[in-house]
Amino acid sequence: MEVDHLSHNNYVISCYILFMKFLTITLISVFLSTSVMAAGSDSSSESSKDSLYEDAVKLVKKAGKMEKKEKPEKAKKLYSQAFKKLEEAYKSDKKNPDVLNYMGFTSRKVGNFNQAEKFYLKGLSIKPNHNGINEYLGELYVQTNRIDKANERLEVLKNCNCKEYGELELIIKTKGSKVY
Repeated sequence: MEVDHLSHNNYVISCYILFMKFLTITLISVFLSTSVMAAGSDSSSESSKDSLYEDAVKLVKKAGKMEKKEKPEKAKKLYSQAFKKLEEAYKSDKKNPDVLNYMGFTSRKVGNFNQAEKFYLKGLSIKPNHNGINEYLGELYVQTNRIDKANERLEVLKNCNCKEYGELELIIKTKGSKVY
């Protein structure tokens, strides 16, 4: 009887070990397959692009606060950092007018007006009625003393029933003495 009891224990232990090996291999397989699928999916690149854009927007907002605190050099550094993130986001999404809008905005804020205008115009070629781009391009035109072109942007915004119209209108009326 003792022999049967030992053989039964050996059988149970062997089954347990076999089950644990199976479970380990299954878990490793599931882990590896989900990792491979995630690496090949567009959703990870989408979230990466989105996070680059979101990080850039946060930097732009910080830079704006630095401007209000009259710390222009810190603001310029933040705008430059934001621009770098936007460049990376743009590489994976060349048809996003919001990315181009912020690329224009950050370029304008560091004084690169020619580059800013190119980004704004490229954004408008994708979405001609983009309120933000039309406002900021109008502000650029005021800054570069092209009031006639600023008024063209204001005309585009005329029926938008949006804050961008009022902001650009004020900047044109005050010839830019109000904050850009």
